[in-house]
Amino acid sequence: MKRYVVTLEKVERDELSSIASKGSHRSQKVINALILLNCDESEFNEHQATGDAIAEILRISLRKVDRVKKRFVEEGLEAALGGRQGRRPSYVRKADGEFEARLMALSCGAPPEGHAQWSLRLLADRVVELGYIDAVSHETVRRVLKKPTQAVAACRMGDSSARQRRLRCGHGEGARCLPACL
Repeated sequence: MKRYVVTLEKVERDELSSIASKGSHRSQKVINALILLNCDESEFNEHQATGDAIAEILRISLRKVDRVKKRFVEEGLEAALGGRQGRRPSYVRKADGEFEARLMALSCGAPPEGHAQWSLRLLADRVVELGYIDAVSHETVRRVLKKPTQAVAACRMGDSSARQRRLRCGHGEGARCLPACL
């Protein structure tokens, strides 16, 4: 395994020390700061520890110590402290409002001949065939069709604050029948 050498400047050590000693930071950020402080091979560090000792004291794997050191050497201090955030590439949503409206209208219509009802895969194939979108999975179709039913279900649930108040009428009916000022 390739060995990564961590050498911190005085400013970087001070920043890592403040993260590790005070303030409210995510636990992984504090652990990564402690790893870097203990792996430091510069003249500012009097007590350099081995990766095995750090892993044992912090109760983490030796692999995590190596990953933090590698990120520091290759990508810098912020990447080493932040972990794996921001590595997922951004993507553009395919299912915009216009597509969702067309899909809803199609699903409310009559199914194709030979089928009693629309299936998710049939809908996915049909919207591509009609040119509404270049490609779509049946799972995306399911998510789009599920959205309005969630809104309708939430509307049917009634006043959520009334449920929290736990008020009941004399005949046992729920609080939604009472005026809000009560």
